[in-house]
Amino acid sequence: MDIIKVNQDLIDNNELINWLSALPQDGAIVTFMGKVRCFEKQTLSLYLEHYAGMTEKVLANIIANARKRWRLSRVVVIHRVGEINANEQIVFVGVSSAHRADSFAAAEFIMDILKNEAPFWKKERTIDGDNWVEAKKTDVDALKKWN
Repeated sequence: MDIIKVNQDLIDNNELINWLSALPQDGAIVTFMGKVRCFEKQTLSLYLEHYAGMTEKVLANIIANARKRWRLSRVVVIHRVGEINANEQIVFVGVSSAHRADSFAAAEFIMDILKNEAPFWKKERTIDGDNWVEAKKTDVDALKKWN
């Protein structure tokens, strides 16, 4: 069972953790919550665009690939789009499974693949102006461990 959402709504972490925790056979729940960072360039916000329908399909494929590698019960991926201010949450990934090794690995895999393959376009708004955000080398390098 999966939840996949791409929208502008704030993310309700407690609701998602409760949903992930609902199955008595699952002994492991791993979550990742990503925020918009503000550092060197004095980021004020990110503006995210996506191609509705395609993005959700890519996220579903990422989850399907994770399910081929590990024994998972529930998986949730929520990603916000639109204007997201610095220090606000932008993404939530959660995984439940019987054992922690599957949940830890699957959550990391989903985030690493999402960062590289999900079709989001990000414009950073800083005190010096706006610029489109390109893929980071560290995100690209993270894919190597999954080949």
